Amino acid sequence: MHARSDQTAGRTSNAYAELTGAYTIDPVHSTIGFAVRHAMISNVRGRFTRFEGLLKVDGSRPAGSEAYVSVQTDSLDTGIQERDAHLKGPDFFDSATFPLMAFQSAGIVQLGDGTFRLDGRLRIKDIELPLALHVTFGGAGEDAYGQHRIGFEGTATLRRSDWGLTWNTALGTGGVLISDKVALTLDISAVRVEKAPAA
Repeated sequence: MHARSDQTAGRTSNAYAELTGAYTIDPVHSTIGFAVRHAMISNVRGRFTRFEGLLKVDGSRPAGSEAYVSVQTDSLDTGIQERDAHLKGPDFFDSATFPLMAFQSAGIVQLGDGTFRLDGRLRIKDIELPLALHVTFGGAGEDAYGQHRIGFEGTATLRRSDWGLTWNTALGTGGVLISDKVALTLDISAVRVEKAPAA
């Protein structure tokens, strides 16, 4: 009985140790989305459909973990083709000139209860600035094909004008057509490709 209790305590104190390894993001089972206030009255929601990423998880020392994600800007989808074309054009992402935007982590702070702050830098077009993501660990386990997966949810709020996405138009009733504030949401499922201590 005592030995079993000691083992349980060890697992509890090092809850993420078994997750250590390198993972690739599964885009089929992941979502990178956003929401922005439109016409001062409602939210327009969209997502990016093509992206990839690598996670290096150090379960014994979460602060040593790393993350990198790149997104193809021309994969933006809000459900309206005309609006998507505008967002991909020179007024916003200018996908023809800047086909990728990317996030590279710079540090991770464990907040408790399965939550973390993932600090890093986000590059959109030719501007790279700090961004902090609030991340919640969703769980881990094997899928139907025997692949080990981990899941995370993430949120962040940014001002698009900081990255040069400044286009707007004034409304006759006051205010502007598109809010400067953008809410990012991530729902990530990643597959382990290497079970080894993180560097």
